[in-house]
Amino acid sequence: MPFRKLFHTLLLLLISMPSWASFILLPMDESSQQNHLKAYGITYWSLDKHYKVSWLLNYRGGSFLLPDAPEIRKECQIRGVSFELLSDGQANQILDEISSPSQNMETVVLEKAPKIAVYTPKGKQPWDDAVTLVLTYAEIPFTAIYDEEVLSDGLLLYDWLHLHHEDFTGQYGKFFGAYRNAPWYIEQKKEAEELAKKLGYSKVSEEKLAVAKKIRDFVIGGGFMFAMCSATDSFDIALAAEGVDICEPMFDGDESEGNYQSKIDYNNSFAFKDYILERNPIVYEFSDIDMTQKRNIMPEKDYFTLMDYSAKWDPIPSMLCQNHTQLIKGFMGQTTSFDSDRIKSSVLVMGENKVNNEARYIHGTKGKGMFTYFGGHDPEDYQHRVGDAPTVLDLHPNSPGYRLILNNVLFPAARKKKLKT
Repeated sequence: MPFRKLFHTLLLLLISMPSWASFILLPMDESSQQNHLKAYGITYWSLDKHYKVSWLLNYRGGSFLLPDAPEIRKECQIRGVSFELLSDGQANQILDEISSPSQNMETVVLEKAPKIAVYTPKGKQPWDDAVTLVLTYAEIPFTAIYDEEVLSDGLLLYDWLHLHHEDFTGQYGKFFGAYRNAPWYIEQKKEAEELAKKLGYSKVSEEKLAVAKKIRDFVIGGGFMFAMCSATDSFDIALAAEGVDICEPMFDGDESEGNYQSKIDYNNSFAFKDYILERNPIVYEFSDIDMTQKRNIMPEKDYFTLMDYSAKWDPIPSMLCQNHTQLIKGFMGQTTSFDSDRIKSSVLVMGENKVNNEARYIHGTKGKGMFTYFGGHDPEDYQHRVGDAPTVLDLHPNSPGYRLILNNVLFPAARKKKLKT
């Protein structure tokens, strides 16, 4: 090859290389991403490595824009996450499109990886809780904490807290009717009583209330709290029932307080109002907040719809609702969904089934912090029962229900000055 031709060829390569290897796009639309859940893990990993990440709200399903780096490419390849390489020009073209007033899109800068805590009893397996399961699958690090850590102000170390499917009322999940003779129930009741005594409380209900108040203070002080299934309504009920004995003798050894329903202070609840507690200890239910026993819908038609928000003016709910579909398959739990008539007007309903008058996915503010409640047990196990086999997320790498959980995990990483609501 003549020297002049070789020189021009090398010059073209040198000119083109820097413009090509500038950004990595993790597309999150339905057709382009082979593993949506692990894409969140890549994003968290990049933040943890101090890379700057942008969340492109409503752009191709809520895609992520990362700087190009060999270790990010390698990590995507190892984890099976689809990615696209963009030049400066291509990235700027996308950002210009997003910034246009005519587009319902927004760019949110993610600053640093949030520190994550999962409130869960010691010895629980990952598949006992959907959040623990998906965090493990997405390879997002978290710390399991329980009552001792919470009561000793351990929450101060974390930005984001998930509540396990826990009963904060001291009624042991209302499992008495079906499982009071089961060895696991007897053992868990014994362990809870021993822990309460160790921590200086005479009753489990009193100890759980103290834990709930610490979690409340964590949120008021600026923390982000996410709860699913029975941790949603039982947490709210415990706070509203402070100073009132709502537990029957099989739970705490003495009679419940007379006319306790009239003594419930709904002002202390995060999300719910005017609910009626379930007094019967045999009934597997806490109150009429939950719609499980009031639902009238066939499994094959059980879906809920995500709300559509202005990404530029309402980035908070927009972030929490990022997905590749607005129609999400429903799933059940001890607390499957929330009666719309029981939700406070200050709480935002982000996912609902209007036919059933039920909310599935709600969000609110408390003090300086925020909370999100998601009804149901496992987004890919329609009617999970005690003892059922664990969900294998390798079979559901594009689960829109699990994406909602992971939206909440990344949410605290957003640059605060970008939030307008």
